[in-house]
Amino acid sequence: QVQLVESGGGLVQAGGSLRLSCAASGRTFEIYAMAWFRQAPGKEREFVAGIRWGSGGTYYADSVKGRFTISRDNAKNSVYLQMNSLKPEDTAVYYCAASRTVLSTYAANFGSWGQGTQVTVSS
Repeated sequence: QVQLVESGGGLVQAGGSLRLSCAASGRTFEIYAMAWFRQAPGKEREFVAGIRWGSGGTYYADSVKGRFTISRDNAKNSVYLQMNSLKPEDTAVYYCAASRTVLSTYAANFGSWGQGTQVTVSS
């Protein structure tokens, strides 16, 4: 099992920036990819960005491309999400997730999840 703990959420004005962190522990050697998902009230959980643990290859949702950057620090077993030019529609609970097998936009392919961190962007 892999345990994930997110941090870094908060309240920010539109146009501002936030950096989310996710620390992994446990069977981290099993991680193939990690990703950030988000869920706004009344909406389904959606993929935001993902990164392959070994190669560092990344993938982004169109809605955040050019504004968000995902990165990882293998030595610290951590993944980060730098969010710039934030918009009110980015408001959501952000979840970190880990997969043993694939980098995917589908939440069902991720077996480990953090508890989530709230990001609120005011207009």
